Amino acid sequence: MIRTDKRMRLCVTLLICNLIFIWGNSALPGQISGAFSDWVQGILAHILPAQTMEVPGSGLLRKMAHFTEFAALGALLTWLFGMLRKKGIWPLILGVAAACVDESIQRFVPERGPSIKDVALDSCGVLTGMILVYLGHIIYKRIVLQLTWRKRT
Repeated sequence: MIRTDKRMRLCVTLLICNLIFIWGNSALPGQISGAFSDWVQGILAHILPAQTMEVPGSGLLRKMAHFTEFAALGALLTWLFGMLRKKGIWPLILGVAAACVDESIQRFVPERGPSIKDVALDSCGVLTGMILVYLGHIIYKRIVLQLTWRKRT
């Protein structure tokens, strides 16, 4: 992945914002977090036609949100380490560590609690984000190589 100062600043800024969002939501008391989930569920009920798709329940919606925000974290960590030319499982290790911190925060929040299942779900999200970036990079390289090859011939 091509590294420039602008891309590095953007990636690090998005990474910090993502972690603030994740850990900030974990610091919300259960009642407030539940009310927010109910609000999002209400919005989805208005957006999605009742005949074609059922709006997920609050618990499922929360799990989907966890998975998605950690998939974004995995994608950002993979992008960062790709620009740093560091190959390996560091994005996964750091993503799992962030999930552990996330659940540890909930230990100290009223009406919330840590869950090993959530760490596993979050880790799957990180891995999914990593895979999507790797696949996107492979597809991008093939398209660029094909375009470059066609210009030469």
